[in-house]
Amino acid sequence: MSDATAQIFLDTDRDLAFRAKWYTGRALIYGALIFWAVISLFPIYWTVTTSFKVAADVMQGNLIPWVDFQPRWLGWRTLGLSPDSIFETSTVREEFLKRFMNSVIISLSASLLAAVLGSLAAYGLSRFSYRFGFMKNSDISFFFLSQLILPPVALALPFLVLYKELDLLDSRIGIILLYTLMVLPLVIWIMRDQFKAIPVELEEAAMVDGLSVWGSFVQIVLPIALPGLVAAFILSLVLTWNEYFFAALLTSTDAKTLPVMVASQTGSQGINWWSMAALSGAAIAPLVVIGIVLERYIIKGMAAGAGK
Repeated sequence: MSDATAQIFLDTDRDLAFRAKWYTGRALIYGALIFWAVISLFPIYWTVTTSFKVAADVMQGNLIPWVDFQPRWLGWRTLGLSPDSIFETSTVREEFLKRFMNSVIISLSASLLAAVLGSLAAYGLSRFSYRFGFMKNSDISFFFLSQLILPPVALALPFLVLYKELDLLDSRIGIILLYTLMVLPLVIWIMRDQFKAIPVELEEAAMVDGLSVWGSFVQIVLPIALPGLVAAFILSLVLTWNEYFFAALLTSTDAKTLPVMVASQTGSQGINWWSMAALSGAAIAPLVVIGIVLERYIIKGMAAGAGK
């Protein structure tokens, strides 16, 4: 065998070994991702399937529809949302729709307000120098973030007393203001990094062309940082939509939200798992839709942060 032929065989072996190693690595990566996806999606699968079970199927832990159990509309019928009860009068459905609208109005309003105020505060911290006593920009930014360290139960009594004095108990505006304060530090930190990644020269060029500081912010900076702003808005929306503690503490009738209604699905014989699962499924659905519709903005926001 000549040296040229031996070299060809050697190169072929190396190529086969490289391909085998590459395919093995890809298989392991995709296998790990699929495994993690199954773990992450299983609670949603369990919730949806439980809404179609009867009590016996729930207690026996049956998981696979039409194999372990026969799906029924029990959970959705108790809410007046099954096909055979959707056109009938239902006080439970009216209650659900009221709580659902409360969650929509409160979460959207608080998230939008936090996005507006947070983007303005973050822009100021990223472009201008401030001094409040011994605190500079970095200290002020950390002060905002430190508000997330406090456990909600530590703020329960102060807010309860304050809202009682201001007549904000069981009101949408009270919960909106509280939720805005709750997610505002998160929006500020996310948007501060987004604005820092945008070159200052772009704004200087815009102001040379005649734009004011506000004009350059609205027309130049904000469109570039829009993916990060949308990502911060979605994160705020998820946190406010799922918040339970303050909603249960500060509301009773008019401003009660979906998480409080979900947690109240108990009866004389225990927890109505099918009703709770149906309510949870109805509460999850809007967030899933929003995530799918705004997916490209979330990816762009994550990519911008990674690029920085």
